[in-house]
Amino acid sequence: DGEVKPGEYVQITVTDTGIGMDEATRARMFEPFFTTKPQGQGTGLGLSTVYGFVRQCGGAIQVMSTPGKGTTIEVLLPRAPVSRDLKLPTPGSPITETVTPGKETVLVVEDEEAVRRFAIESLQRHGYYVITAASGEEALTIASAHDGTIHLLLSDVVMPGMKGPELARRLKALRPGLRVLLMSGYAADVVTAPGLDDAVLVTKPFSPASLARAVRNVLDGPVSSQRFSQR
Repeated sequence: DGEVKPGEYVQITVTDTGIGMDEATRARMFEPFFTTKPQGQGTGLGLSTVYGFVRQCGGAIQVMSTPGKGTTIEVLLPRAPVSRDLKLPTPGSPITETVTPGKETVLVVEDEEAVRRFAIESLQRHGYYVITAASGEEALTIASAHDGTIHLLLSDVVMPGMKGPELARRLKALRPGLRVLLMSGYAADVVTAPGLDDAVLVTKPFSPASLARAVRNVLDGPVSSQRFSQR
């Protein structure tokens, strides 16, 4: 879905032989938290994040599905130009990236368990003390009970119940010195909200190094509206 500019693209095609989707389901498959599971048994497959990432890269997604005949998804991603002077790493050699470690306390709020665990492990690997919550409501409870300083809030933007920007506003009222780093697979303008001019966005998917670098930059730098992304 969506128009693409003329140019060279890489096409990725994924096909299954499942039960397929009717038109009503296909039309909503990229909506945040849309799911065909019964209430309380799932919050969606995260396809809205996939859609946001592909569109941010300048690509497009086309979905073809028929009930009883499976689904085919075609993804177009712009082909990156390769310089003749580019030196590729030797196969099997490690790729290293130096990121300044930290020792501050970071509150990680993310409803997707896999993403939450990834963020926690990435930050702990770089020296940070991490406390975590699976929702905005839980984060407020944890932050209110935490005796020490919370230096930075790392929160997903779109979560069931309280969204990331609202959580950030409420936590900043409780802890005025709190820095805010929001993460999302959507376009950057989703974080535009009154009272959050200093919020920074890191876009999904991100590497451990890019996340740690964004956290370090927010903690060390002046209050800024700069946005960090990792392609």
